[in-house]
Amino acid sequence: MRFHLFATSVVAIIMHGALLGALVSAQGVQELPTVTVTTTQPKAAKKAKKATAQPAPQTWSASSDGEPGALDFAPADELDSRSADVGIAQSASQGVVTETELARRPVYRTGELLESVPGLIVTQHSGEGKANQYFLRGFNLDHGTDLAISIDGMPVNMRTHGHGQGYADTNFIIPEIVRGLAFRKGPYFASEGDFASAGAIHLDVIDMPAPNFAKVEIGEFGHRRAVAAASAPVGVDGTLMVVGEIARFDGPWENPDDVHRLNGIARYANGSYNNGFALTAMAYDGHWNSTDQIPLYAVEAGLLDRFGAIDPTDGGKSHRYSLSGRWHATDADSATRVNAYLVKSDLALFNNFTYFLNDPVNGDQFQQADDRFMAGGSASKTYYASFGGTMKTATTIGGDTRYDDIDVGLYNTRERRRLSTVREDSVREASAGVFVENTLHWTDWLRTTVGLRGDVFHIDVSSDNDANSGDETDAILSPKAGLVLGPWGGTELYLNAGTGFHSNDARGVVTTIDPVSLLAVEPAPLLVRSEGAEIGIRTQPTRAITSTFSAFLLDFDSEILFVGDAGTTEASRPSRRIGAEFTLQAELLPWLFLDLDAAYTQARFKDSAPDGRRIPGAVEGVVTAGLSFDNVWGGLFGGVNVRYFGPRPLIEDNSARSKSSTPVSARLGYKFGNGLIVQMDAYNLFDETASQIDYFYESSFPSGAPATEDIHFHPLEPRSFRLAVTKQW
Repeated sequence: MRFHLFATSVVAIIMHGALLGALVSAQGVQELPTVTVTTTQPKAAKKAKKATAQPAPQTWSASSDGEPGALDFAPADELDSRSADVGIAQSASQGVVTETELARRPVYRTGELLESVPGLIVTQHSGEGKANQYFLRGFNLDHGTDLAISIDGMPVNMRTHGHGQGYADTNFIIPEIVRGLAFRKGPYFASEGDFASAGAIHLDVIDMPAPNFAKVEIGEFGHRRAVAAASAPVGVDGTLMVVGEIARFDGPWENPDDVHRLNGIARYANGSYNNGFALTAMAYDGHWNSTDQIPLYAVEAGLLDRFGAIDPTDGGKSHRYSLSGRWHATDADSATRVNAYLVKSDLALFNNFTYFLNDPVNGDQFQQADDRFMAGGSASKTYYASFGGTMKTATTIGGDTRYDDIDVGLYNTRERRRLSTVREDSVREASAGVFVENTLHWTDWLRTTVGLRGDVFHIDVSSDNDANSGDETDAILSPKAGLVLGPWGGTELYLNAGTGFHSNDARGVVTTIDPVSLLAVEPAPLLVRSEGAEIGIRTQPTRAITSTFSAFLLDFDSEILFVGDAGTTEASRPSRRIGAEFTLQAELLPWLFLDLDAAYTQARFKDSAPDGRRIPGAVEGVVTAGLSFDNVWGGLFGGVNVRYFGPRPLIEDNSARSKSSTPVSARLGYKFGNGLIVQMDAYNLFDETASQIDYFYESSFPSGAPATEDIHFHPLEPRSFRLAVTKQW
């Protein structure tokens, strides 16, 4: 069903954007570019007053829930919308996106919900059932390394995962019931631990839909989706919410993705968000086919179509089940936050990135298997006080703990049948972190934040090769500091510095023998330190306009990582990133809103080498712009979004580079008075021919062909449209 004409004219009504933002330069780290399988392989403001389907976000203020007091601090709640305001924010690169703002973004895939974070690109290099690829601040973050993501107090990133360290799959998230998200960039926040050096994103689920709703979507490429949420009172001050989602999708591929996704959520909440508790159960089931990245040389030779597949048996299946709980208490003197969770997940993933390079007979398909149980929690308490009537302070003491029990394996396969085992491991990984952070308002124009975090990790690996078994314990201290000057005329200046870290795959920490070549290898460190600093400015001349600018530097001691696709360790060099970011949110008219974000980062290895100093896959320039409107002519709403994903170096000497892409998406809808909402979304509106992602490595196709080094890409999907109908009651 093609709606090309209609949606193109829709955009004409809205389109006229603003773009451009300049920034700086310098260096980075590699999170995943090259991977070779079976023997090693590449892996690759404040805008509206009404939500389209959900209520305004629940936020805390000194008077909410009837608590007295008016100290100028946000509590230890990541989703407090005040935390990004002048007078409260700790840095220029933190912010909150409300559910109203999230509801305005057309999202092609669930993970694109996170693109509301300025400078973040979310894409995919194979089937829609697996975790997305993330790009931020000069990083190719692979599937999540150095970008910490959590929802409902549960970490999404998986340590020692079969498909990559920090693997963060968001397919279990239902966008319509996300209460909002808070983001923080850089290692400047004491409450942030593993994987948070480039940034951290925290999401949560609403306690109840207001009103209840049911939504049905249909679209091109076999898109079918239905989601519904309803709640009912239970007992005194209690609410039970039930949410369900079912979706399927084929995509434009010659070998259809045939994605089937099923999600369910049940949440019991008692009391308010700030003074109450909630218990949440989530269940996700998905299976799919994959069209992985394909070689440019085969497309140019006419051997493959841009949307063709080499191995039609690639794909996977995944499950995730969780139980989580939160307890919050807030009064004039303190704010307490407690979260706990249990997660059971598994993944079976089949990929073939090099085709017939290593095995001309059976091909190079491999399976990555990950089956784990995860348990953990976090707790913090923030104390508020004032001295002499002028000095005000907030001190937060907190900690978190996590335990992963993991069975992980890597196998050579053909048509999803195992041929041989590369390695199998049973891993036990535990961590605990504690932190303290103090913010002090010295005067009306000066405040400081100092913090210290300590983390200890213990791993125990039992491998099918005794030489690759072992255990290790490591610990790290991460100091943080910030200075804020202002506000003056709604503007303040921020200076931030701190250290952070990410953990490496436990298998790489104890591995001494390459499981394929059987040669000796150097083990990787368990914890790798990062160091960062930033200067920024935030201005809010009125409540209708917010703008930020920040310039940052981020160093890593090394990029020594475990390559899950190969079962070996891969060490890269020390790295540096220097960059800058600009954001603007403005209410141009009571019904018209503008968003503009621009970022540029220069990423380099710090040492010299004959191969060059560029970091493969490091994103350089990113620009996103959106113009949206709401409540026009009674109930008309919509908007247009433009996303510029700049070119990246694909190898160290910069001789191979990816091309940029600038897809445009748009939305037009109408809210009727009887609770009926109809909307149409358009994706890649101008049918741009581009790549979602590019890699440069060696492969062989067809069988018997010589090994060829070239760009391997996953194409951007062509123009498509989706129609959604929502009924509220």
